[in-house]
Amino acid sequence: MSKRPASSETSDLSTTSKRPKPPSNITMSLERIPLEHIPPNYRVYGALFRDVSNASFLQTQLISRNPEFEYAFIDASTIVSRVHLLAAVWNAVYSSVEGNLRTPNVHSEVVASLNINNNIADGYRRWGITSDKTKDLVVVKILSSPEPLPQAEQENEAEEVLSHLTSQIEGRLVRLTDQEIAEVTDWQKVRKYYKLNGVPVLDQTKDEAVKRKKMESMAIMGMALRGL
Repeated sequence: MSKRPASSETSDLSTTSKRPKPPSNITMSLERIPLEHIPPNYRVYGALFRDVSNASFLQTQLISRNPEFEYAFIDASTIVSRVHLLAAVWNAVYSSVEGNLRTPNVHSEVVASLNINNNIADGYRRWGITSDKTKDLVVVKILSSPEPLPQAEQENEAEEVLSHLTSQIEGRLVRLTDQEIAEVTDWQKVRKYYKLNGVPVLDQTKDEAVKRKKMESMAIMGMALRGL
């Protein structure tokens, strides 16, 4: 079982946490994210960690394909909003349902789906976790079962995911909200990665909030048109 360096905590997903049951779809900042038009036997969880100090360890687990670390680890500085993130998540889940994954699993598919071209390695490099650059981290966990889980089992599952994440990620867990995302978005990266530099409609827009909303729309449109 892999462990975080200099930590005695384990990452056993089979051990149910003793935290109180959550009153809603949010468990201590791990959110169960509902998505429309996907089978009810799929569950999507999301979280945002700020000031992460062990990105190198986490990236190593992904590279070694440690099955305990099957998550979408996304550099939060490349995310514009929840809508932007969930567009990629929905595409990955839909591809999984249809049996059309282009990457090893649904989690790597989330990262690749943020790209505007079909270069998977480029998607990993730009949107995925990197040991020397990632300071803030979006985490997505996608689980499925033959049949939809009862509510009590979903709550236990969420607590197990949360326990594993908080035992392995050295960072500050916050709510996955547009406000928190906006604090870490690197708009220079966003404009570069989505080829938005020199776009006249953006250069002519003086209101910064309006400009960012337009960039969000253009980024999502670019993802949707990938490969066409």
